[in-house]
Amino acid sequence: MSNSSFLTGFLLLGFANTGELQLLHFSLFLGIYLAALLGNGLIITAVARDHHLHTPMYFFLLNLSLLDLGSISTTVPKSMANSLWDTRAISYSGCAAQVFWFLFFISAEFYLLTVMAYDRYIAICRPLHYGTIMGSRACVKMAAAAWASGFLNALLHTGNTFSIPLCQGNTVDQFFCEIPQILKLSCSGSYLRELGLLAVSLCLLLGCFIFIVVSYVQIFTVVLRIPSEQGRHKAFSMCLPHLAVVSLFVSTAMFAYLKPSSLSPRALDLVVAVLYSVVPPAVNPLIYSMRNKELKEALKKLIQLELFQQQ
Repeated sequence: MSNSSFLTGFLLLGFANTGELQLLHFSLFLGIYLAALLGNGLIITAVARDHHLHTPMYFFLLNLSLLDLGSISTTVPKSMANSLWDTRAISYSGCAAQVFWFLFFISAEFYLLTVMAYDRYIAICRPLHYGTIMGSRACVKMAAAAWASGFLNALLHTGNTFSIPLCQGNTVDQFFCEIPQILKLSCSGSYLRELGLLAVSLCLLLGCFIFIVVSYVQIFTVVLRIPSEQGRHKAFSMCLPHLAVVSLFVSTAMFAYLKPSSLSPRALDLVVAVLYSVVPPAVNPLIYSMRNKELKEALKKLIQLELFQQQ
């Protein structure tokens, strides 16, 4: 196989070889997927229907939930179907689509988390100017910029990756298609252009990460100067969920991509991939609802309303 034009599909890495373990994998992924659908769906519905939550913070949270739903829906259903039907196959076009959509949602999510850090910075460090700076039009523009940046990033990397000749077989050492694993199948030296693009993207992501860190350094500096304990508690409640989501996102992704490949067996690679691609979309709604009284009240009203309508 000398060129990727001869490829009709790829073989993904399976979680198990026996029927019992495949059924266990299907059940676990189904539970996580349903939890992600329920949690993010409730947040989207609550924010959309409760006018008290029509603020910049919850507008960005709604966008985050949409991106979480998109990212987990890109990888998990295909993996569940493969386990259920005892297959590892994915078509060439399906693999390309999976790479594009996963990279799109993940990139847009990190850009959106950067915007959310800016929102928290303005709310705490410049509260008197918050209404002027974070107007509805500005929020829509920032959210649209995050989505558009993710789209362009995914389009550029997907097009470039699948234009590279592949001559190392068609077995992807991951349970979903991702660029680093596909580059391992490329011919010697043909992936240097994509590595250059990845380096540029990493620099952009590093810039976003530094912006988030600097923002929170200034936020905590201001919060610690608040004289009342109640004021400090309220400020921390506004920031800690976002900070926890960023920490989970960054730590799992860094561990997945920066760990030495020679020291990580396939089983560990699978576990790490699940941690950064599957767990955050399911856990993020829980993180945001635990310390947010307004969101908990809105979710409580929504659930009570649905139960009342069913009766």
